[in-house]
Amino acid sequence: MVVKLSRFAPLVFVLLWSTGFVGAKYALPYADPFIFLSTRVLAASVLLFVVALVLKSPISIGASAIKRSAIIGIFLHATYLGGVFYAISRGLPAGVAAVITSLQPVFVSLLAIKFLGEKLRSTQILGLFLGLGGVVLVLGPTFDNKMPVIGIISVFIALAGSTIATLLQKKFGAGIPLLAGTAYQYLASGLVLAALAGVTGGVHIQWSSHFIVAFLWLLFGLSFGAVLLLLWLLNTGTAASVSSLMYLVPPVTAVEAYVLFGEKVNTQGFLGIGICALGVWLVMRTAN
Repeated sequence: MVVKLSRFAPLVFVLLWSTGFVGAKYALPYADPFIFLSTRVLAASVLLFVVALVLKSPISIGASAIKRSAIIGIFLHATYLGGVFYAISRGLPAGVAAVITSLQPVFVSLLAIKFLGEKLRSTQILGLFLGLGGVVLVLGPTFDNKMPVIGIISVFIALAGSTIATLLQKKFGAGIPLLAGTAYQYLASGLVLAALAGVTGGVHIQWSSHFIVAFLWLLFGLSFGAVLLLLWLLNTGTAASVSSLMYLVPPVTAVEAYVLFGEKVNTQGFLGIGICALGVWLVMRTAN
């Protein structure tokens, strides 16, 4: 039963991860990006420590494991999330942020050959570039000439953070207890994000009903569900196959934006969604 349910883990991950952009659109009008993310991940850290205690999962995991978790967390949560949320807060369209960060599978797959010793078959390489092409088809019409430079820089920093975190988690994270390791990731990244909020002066939060709903969803759906699934998938699969799932996030986000905000997906977009799905299937099918 567990094996059968695990087959749905990639699908659940994509659905949860894609809602991050929707949550950002709801939450950012009511809070500055770094203080919002700091509050979210520090709350997630406390809750994960409590869950670990209740489940009698180890919390004292040693200085080396804590250090590795902190480094992974700073790249994954502070650098990636901080870069994306700051870019969107500065006026970069969420779709553009999604398509740039979706370049991650190409970088991860190429770097994994050198640093992790993974090998890519020709069909996997084809799948990676099909996925990239599909993402561009879906979100290409969102590009224009009025994108803020600081937003572009921030989202490329986020892309670098996500890529580095994925490689580090695959190389060093497998032996770290999942709950405690993730809690230390959140603790370290929360402190860094709080420092960024203080330096930039962005410490405003308006606790409206809309913000609270978005905050709770991003806390439980993303910080718990999606991130724990991501780390589990990295511990059980190849970096290339897991990263390829990121190609599905922008198309799924586009569909969610259509349902929730009335943002239309044209024929080109649906074609791109199909190509993304084909690309991910090619990578996952031959990943092992």
